Amino acid sequence: MSAPRRITRLDEGLRIEWEPGHVALYPARALRLACPCAGCIEEVSGRPLLDPAAVPEDVRPVSVALVGTYGIRLQWSDGHGTGIYTFARLRADCPCARCRPE
Repeated sequence: MSAPRRITRLDEGLRIEWEPGHVALYPARALRLACPCAGCIEEVSGRPLLDPAAVPEDVRPVSVALVGTYGIRLQWSDGHGTGIYTFARLRADCPCARCRPE
């Protein structure tokens, strides 16, 4: 999996350009609820531990940092910041019309 061409942090989420003409907006709250860290997902079973009611509706990414060449770490407005979102997972979950035709 190659890295995206560009990642833009927006209050409403992340705008990721995977390749020319393939751009997706990942909604902030959906990304926060999908955090893959051990505090949000039970490591052995994969069972969600994060209570969605504990995540503010207006949660937003405060910063984005690259993790090696395979992913990003987001710091969230609710103080959370331990999850690593791999590019492979982000691409597999791409919400754009091209990847998720209705």
